[in-house]
Order: sequence, then structure tokens, then C-alpha cells
Amino acid sequence: MIAIARVEPGSFADEAGLCADDQLVSINAKPVNDLIDYYRALESEHLMIEVFRQGEIFVVECEKFTDEEIGLDVVHPQPRQCGNNCLFCFVHQLPKGLRHSLYIKDEDYRFSYLYGSFITLTNVNEADLQRIITEKLSPLYISVHATDPLIRNHLLGCQVPAIVPLLKRLAAADIRLHCQIVLCPGINDGTVLQQTIEDLAGLYPQVQSIAVVPVGLTRFRERLPVLQVPDQSIAVHCIVQIKAYQQQFLQELETRLVFAADEMYQLAGMPLPGFDEYEDFPQLENGVGLVAHFRAEAQEVLLDAEPLDLKTAVVVTGQSFFPYMQDVAGRLGLRTGVDIEVVAVGNDFFGSSVTVAGLVTGIDLVHQLRDMIKGRSLLLPDVMLKADEQRFLDNMHIDELRSALGVTVVVVESSAWGLLEGLELLASGSVDVIRCS
Repeated sequence: MIAIARVEPGSFADEAGLCADDQLVSINAKPVNDLIDYYRALESEHLMIEVFRQGEIFVVECEKFTDEEIGLDVVHPQPRQCGNNCLFCFVHQLPKGLRHSLYIKDEDYRFSYLYGSFITLTNVNEADLQRIITEKLSPLYISVHATDPLIRNHLLGCQVPAIVPLLKRLAAADIRLHCQIVLCPGINDGTVLQQTIEDLAGLYPQVQSIAVVPVGLTRFRERLPVLQVPDQSIAVHCIVQIKAYQQQFLQELETRLVFAADEMYQLAGMPLPGFDEYEDFPQLENGVGLVAHFRAEAQEVLLDAEPLDLKTAVVVTGQSFFPYMQDVAGRLGLRTGVDIEVVAVGNDFFGSSVTVAGLVTGIDLVHQLRDMIKGRSLLLPDVMLKADEQRFLDNMHIDELRSALGVTVVVVESSAWGLLEGLELLASGSVDVIRCS
């Protein structure tokens, strides 16, 4: 059973008589044990919902369209915990006192299926595998890092079953897989990377994409293994390898299959690929093709933008995305008549090697904006906050930022459309709105 946290007023669930704290026992005679059971059951148009309330079980009915929600928020389960001791684990690189959820080392195949979170598959048992295969829980997102068993053990910091036989078993069951390799120079680059890419390509078409992303390191690595971020020469060599494989795979498989993260091109000082070279953007959320996607979306936004009754606004982003945001903001400013200043926030908290917007902290925003924002309204990308808590990584709440800066702060979707919608919101004078999307 799973518990109902909230019922939306006027929804199908409300009309059916469901209430917060009710327990969902089954839907259409199928037990509801977790979120996968729940979401899959909602695919039906006619629902017979068995409910447990105050010691009694009763059944309610609901009619809806296939793709309609019924208006329930269910209690989200805690994820399974990760038992690995990865050399580059982000949790191990955190100081005390940050947002509580950051310290959770999750490793749950259910969340990989539902949300696209990456897992190593090191804690799945036979029952889990049977469920994945029988229920076709696909696609899954797999952190491979290396297919060589000894090197993978070293990277994960523990002895784990070989990954290739496990991937072969899933592929034989037609489970689609998106794989990532966190590149750690001197460990899984060079010939090791070559072997890993070739092993994974041998499982195409079930392995549908491979992303190579550079290791991310914070300044909080006391008593942790010494690692390095790829320097320019290593990043260049990695991209040359990947481009060679892309040409080969295009001929043999009709897909590039393997892609480098945007950050790898930035480390290499090489131009980013064009929009078409990312195909269907299979790992956009992993930082692969974000810039190309943003640029393409910006073209649509610029065509839609109109003059606004707004003089000026400030937009913040991370250092790595700054030149692309500045270019788009400059052109959008010409279309709207708004003087848009883009500020690249340096990451003093985690260290200078951390340059992405999603890891910017509230304290860095306060320190770097307080003396320069001068009463102007601020547009803040939502990727900097935990959506359900509106807190930065350092646990600062968005309202604390507003108070410290003394300006209007509007949280916007991290996209070109979000930028335009934020400007429109400021121009409308609806300053009480915290978030637009």
C-alpha cells in the first residue's frame, strides 16, 4: 500500500471520495506497492480503486482519459541507499550543514525508470531483475564508468559483479539502456574508455546512448582519493576519440551513439557540436547538448518576443553557461527593449572548478550580487533550487535571498522560454509570483 498525501479539490479523486491519509491497496485488482505500480495503473481509463481507511477497506470507481491525472499526490517513498564508495561521489565531497536531501546516497532502479536517475545496478537482486524484465521497466539509466571489472571496482570503491553480463541480460530482455561514463583522468580514459565504448556499442540497439562527462570535484576532498578534472589535452584527446567513434557508428549503426558532455568541449576549448549532431538529445539532463538545445529554443523565443514595459533586469547563471546566456540575453534585450545584465556567479563555496548553475549556492549569490544589483529585479533559474522546498544547496531559502538582496527575485524555468516569461512577469507588475514556468 501507499498513502495519499493530498487530494486536489474538484479532481476525479476528490469526486470519488478519496482523502489524504487513505491507503491505496490496489487499482483494477493489481496491488499498489510502490510508485511504479501506481503510475502504471493510472494508464487505464476505468479505475477500480481499493482503499484502506481507518481499519476498513472499500472500493471507489473513477473514469478518465488515458493520459489524465486523477488529482492525487501520494507519499513519496525513500529511495534505496547506495552501498558503493565511489572515488568521485558528490556526497562525500560535501561539508556539513547543507540541504538535508543532499546527503542521501540513492541507488534505486525504480527511480531510474521513473525519473531518469543514474544507477550502478550494484544493489539489484534477482527479484529486482525479474521485475525489471517482466514489467519491461525501460529505459533505465546506468552509470557504467568502465566495463573492465577491476577498474570499475576501483572506481566504485567496492567489489561488485561484472557489469557487462548484467547489461547483456537486460539487453536480451529488450530493456533500453542509457549509459554514462564519468571520466577520471588516469583511471578510465584512453584505452579503458575505448574498451568501455566498444563493449557498450556491442549492445546496440538496447544501449541507446552513451554519455562521457568529466568528473566533478569540490574543494571539500580532505582524506579522499586524489583525482583531477580533465585538463585541456585530456579533454581534447577524449573528444577526438568520441568523434572517431561517432563517424564509425554513423556508418555501422546509423547513430552517433556516444556523446561528450558540453563541459568536456569547454575544458578542451573546442567549439560545441551543432543541434543536429545530438540527434534526439537522449541525455540532455546529463549536460549533453544543453547549449545546442538552448540556442535552438532561443530562436523560437526571439521570434515570439515583443517590446515590454520594463527598463532593466538581472539574470544569473553559472560561469560555464555565461557566454551562451549573455548572447541570447543581448538579442532578447533588443527585441523587448529591456536592458538585461547577465551575471556569471563564481562558485566560491564548492570551489572554482565547479562552474555549473545547478551548484550555485545562496551564500555566493548574496556575496556577489549584494553590492551590484542596485535595486534591479533578479531572474533566477529554477535549477538552483530544490523545487518542493525552494532551497539552495546550502539550505538558504529563496525568501532569505530576497531579504538579503532587498529586491524582487523571480524563479524561472531554466530555458530560453523561462527567461522571456520571467521578463514578461516583471513587466506585468505581478511581483508576488515566486515562480513561473
